[in-house]
Amino acid sequence: MKKYLALGDSFTEGVGDEDLLRPNQVRGWADRTAEVLCAHGWEYANLAIRGKKIRQVINEQLDAGLSMAPDLVSIYAGGNDILRPKADLDALMRGYEGMVRRFTEAGSTVLLFTGFDTVDSPLFSKTRPRTAIYNEKIREIADAHGALIADYWRWREFSDIRYWAVDRLHMSAAGHTLMASRVLDVLGANNVTQANWSSQITLPALQSLPVNSRGEQLKEDLGWAKEHLGPWIKRRLTGTSSGDTLQPKYPDYIHLSV
Repeated sequence: MKKYLALGDSFTEGVGDEDLLRPNQVRGWADRTAEVLCAHGWEYANLAIRGKKIRQVINEQLDAGLSMAPDLVSIYAGGNDILRPKADLDALMRGYEGMVRRFTEAGSTVLLFTGFDTVDSPLFSKTRPRTAIYNEKIREIADAHGALIADYWRWREFSDIRYWAVDRLHMSAAGHTLMASRVLDVLGANNVTQANWSSQITLPALQSLPVNSRGEQLKEDLGWAKEHLGPWIKRRLTGTSSGDTLQPKYPDYIHLSV
């Protein structure tokens, strides 16, 4: 029986794809991918926790993950580091490469992610150069260690705001569903799974985009700033994280079903 392990931060935990019946009350692309894998006999574990930075993923998830001997491991971390201008990406990515190397040496297939292109984001567009540097490091690591890449940067369909949650930072349920389909495409194209497994993901129909007046948009922006931006800034200033009190969703392998 093959085993899939997911490591990382909020992206992989599934924030933005609310499901009150699941651990941490989120589903996410990794769960959605695993549901297809498990339907074909795989097992699944997920150690990702929101708010984690690269060093935290290395320190808190690497050894545990290696002990679980996954056939496939997906790793994404770095978004929370990119948002911090003083973070040394070169040094952090050396640690990231060490994490990938240890899994590949242990015989795992490793799936990595590039960062999303924030060119159209009023709030995060200034992080674009750092994300581009991060992405080039990811490509170098993948080349050096034979890792697979889910190329989020080049998947332009994710620029549609309907694939984003109300916090404007995480993907919506529709976004996570699309990501699961794209991940299965990558796995199928590289013979990790059968090529047609992505067809088992049903993509939701997108609702029509609202046409807001300038006043309505301003009101929406102010509401977003109060509910999401303010608390995020407060956590940054106080050195706290939304994941500080959370545990991994699936710390042991399970057979996950819809």
